[in-house]
This record gives sequence, C-alpha cells and structure tokens, in this order.
Amino acid sequence: MPISRERKGELVSSYVDMLKECDGFIIVKTQGLSVSQIQGLRNTIREQNGQYIVAKNTLMRKALETANWIVPDDLLVGPVAIIFGRDNMPGVSKALLKHIEDQEFAEKMQVTGGIMTGDLLDAQQVDAISKLPTLDELRAQLAGLVISPAQGVVNALHQATGGVVNVLQAYLDKNEETAGASA
Repeated sequence: MPISRERKGELVSSYVDMLKECDGFIIVKTQGLSVSQIQGLRNTIREQNGQYIVAKNTLMRKALETANWIVPDDLLVGPVAIIFGRDNMPGVSKALLKHIEDQEFAEKMQVTGGIMTGDLLDAQQVDAISKLPTLDELRAQLAGLVISPAQGVVNALHQATGGVVNVLQAYLDKNEETAGASA
C-alpha cells in the first residue's frame, strides 16, 4: 500500500527533527528479524538515549538534504534501519554492536556505516567509536580528575595533623615522666 504524499511529508519532518536532536546515526542492513527481536533491540538502544527506526530510503535522503547532512547514498540501499544517537553516540554504537553479538544477529543484521559530527563513517569506524568512553564514563572520569587533587589535599592535611598530634603526645608523655620523677 503506497504512502500518501501527506504522510511522506510527516515522516520527512519527523526524520529532520530526529536529525536535529542527534549527534550522529548508524545505518544497519537488516533482514529476517522478528518483531520481538526488533523490540529487544529498540529497548537496548533506548537505554542509551538512542532511537531505532526503519525508514524508507528515499524519505531519509530527503530528510538528510533538508537538515543539511551528508547523504550516504551508497549506504541507503535495500532494507536498512537507522539508529540515532542523541548526545551519546559511543554508548549507542557500543550497545548496538553488543546486542548484535549477544543475540547472534550477524547473519540478520550488519552495520554498514553512519555519520557522526558531519563525517561519513564506515563499519570499522563505527566499531572504533563503540570503543570510546560513553558519556557516563566520561563524566565519571572527569569527576575523578576533579576529586583527585582534593583527595590529595585531604590526605596531606590528615598526615600533617597526625604528625602534630604525635609530637604533642610525645611532649605530654615526656612532661608526665618528668613530673612523676620529680614527685
């Protein structure tokens, strides 16, 4: 059943909105996945603040042109799905590749490439991005960098006060011995 012109316009508009909200996307060739398998993949991607859609290639091309993105004509061929990454492209790509591996989808699903920050990516580059730290991992590393000097100051103060306490205790012990010997 053909899609009406009005519905095509709505779809292109929604794809443009998704492109405006994302920092990149991955294109995956799919074939033979069941509805429950796709739903499981959608949930995995959603957990990483991503979105999985199956788009008509011509409508996706139109949306990319409208949003002034690179149009990867050689990747938008045949049955494909688009996985959008919203400010966490490494996390989305990591989740996607792990899901494909865990579910043994290699025959049914293949990453062909994508786009991130205006650069066209091939499958190997998407794999390389999946090895980058996720947004949460970067936040944890940054917090560690901020906390580390403060922890050093706390340790130095603790050691310094411990040293002062030891000197005072030795002085008091010496005075008690001297007072006890005088009496």
